[in-house]
Amino acid sequence: MSELASAFRMQALGCANFGSPFHEALLNRAAEDIEAGGPTLALMAPWANATRKEVFADASHLRLLGGLHNLVLSGDDAAMVAAYPREGRPTDMEAVWAAVRAAMVTHADRLAAFITHEPQTNEVRRSAVLLPGFLQIAKETGLPLATFEIAASAGLNLNWDRYAYRLGDKSWGDPASPVSMESVWEGPAPALDAQIRVVSRAACDRRPSDLTDTDQSLRLLSYIWPDQFERMARIRAAMDLAVSLGVKVEETDAVDWTARMAAPRPGVATVAYHSVFWQYMPANSQAALAKVLETHGQAATAEAPFAWLRMEPAADNMARMELRLHLWPGGEERVLAEVHPHGAWVKWAL
Repeated sequence: MSELASAFRMQALGCANFGSPFHEALLNRAAEDIEAGGPTLALMAPWANATRKEVFADASHLRLLGGLHNLVLSGDDAAMVAAYPREGRPTDMEAVWAAVRAAMVTHADRLAAFITHEPQTNEVRRSAVLLPGFLQIAKETGLPLATFEIAASAGLNLNWDRYAYRLGDKSWGDPASPVSMESVWEGPAPALDAQIRVVSRAACDRRPSDLTDTDQSLRLLSYIWPDQFERMARIRAAMDLAVSLGVKVEETDAVDWTARMAAPRPGVATVAYHSVFWQYMPANSQAALAKVLETHGQAATAEAPFAWLRMEPAADNMARMELRLHLWPGGEERVLAEVHPHGAWVKWAL
């Protein structure tokens, strides 16, 4: 078995565990096609000799899935549009695979160009993971928040305080919000009574998604799994809200931006935060950003606290996602929760 095909099968298991039987089946078909020397192998030629770790580090299988979904969302492949999942009807995987295999030949150049870029996602329900972290910061500092999102993509999680949440049997947020989400909650309730007031918000990304650009918006939607209809509806609503609010994400380097923008200041709790971003940074950039964040932390005082909040894989287990918090002064690192990668559940640790 090739490392590439093996990686596709491992990702298929991940998709099954995260609620996408469609992508599970599609990736298993693609793995068989790789081993048979079919068009999937030709398309994935840049990873033909890659190790499984390299395939996962580049998320090459997710790039392919995004490229295929893009053909559907754009309406540029009629056979795929007809075969792909639709709410309220069963999906015929034989018809899907026939359409996909043909598309990998017919649209080979377009797909090859699409997968040269790393996945650009903006999973809105990650706000349900970040929310209890913000509540904890507000509870402990008693101050309004100045929030700075690193690697924000389209900036959808910049609006976390404008959404409606259901966390287990508890609610938080604006019940009239067009964006609502529910997560299974395990453990004690978070500090839902903490006073939240966001006095400023800003965001950066190396390649932000411009929601006023049709192609960029379509690319963002392409990484939503096609059989997860609720997830698709939620991100569309969040995109519409972001456009109506005029959300802007600065196109720049995360290290320089964080150094320039996110220094602590009196009267507010300054929060730098990110989600599922760290693994895509080179090691030298990780070290540089960590140094900037720690420098800001060392400059913090009780009147000007600084928080580093992040939802990222555990350092010793990439399959385990955690919500972690450094809060200065003090700077002790805490694991607040183990979480689902898409925010479907939270196991609160405090």
